Amino acid sequence: MSDARRQPRTMRGQKAVNVLVRGLLRTPGISRGIGRKLVTVYVVGRTSGRRYAIPVAYERDGNDLLVGTPFAWAKNLRTGSPVDVRLLGRRRTCDVVVCTEEADVVAAYATMARANPAFASFNGVRRGEGGEPDPDDLAAAWRGGARAIRLSPRPGG
Repeated sequence: MSDARRQPRTMRGQKAVNVLVRGLLRTPGISRGIGRKLVTVYVVGRTSGRRYAIPVAYERDGNDLLVGTPFAWAKNLRTGSPVDVRLLGRRRTCDVVVCTEEADVVAAYATMARANPAFASFNGVRRGEGGEPDPDDLAAAWRGGARAIRLSPRPGG
């Protein structure tokens, strides 16, 4: 399969789905369930100053959250600049580390693909025996513009 065919694309009706998911992530009780796999990241456009609320899948890595995406919104995040997220129904501030180097992105994507088959499928990463992600697919994700983002929630933040 070519790298171009592996590129994730937004679904038809994605804006409506995002509105619904953001609402669910704010709803007490419900946010505890779907919030185990989804978080809303509040991003400000570097050039436009426009504010975006993007629901994304995450995986826990110790106290940190790992997010992987090939989409342009992630280019607004900068290592060392904090970002707000809605995690398990509560708005929190996180420190950000953005990974763009191949080895870092591939390692983070492998962690996320092992733990979350839906993440793997959405990002075109096949999983073999025991859920191990295909190394060629991980490299293709990086070549396609994937970034890995480590979010470290601030204590009490």
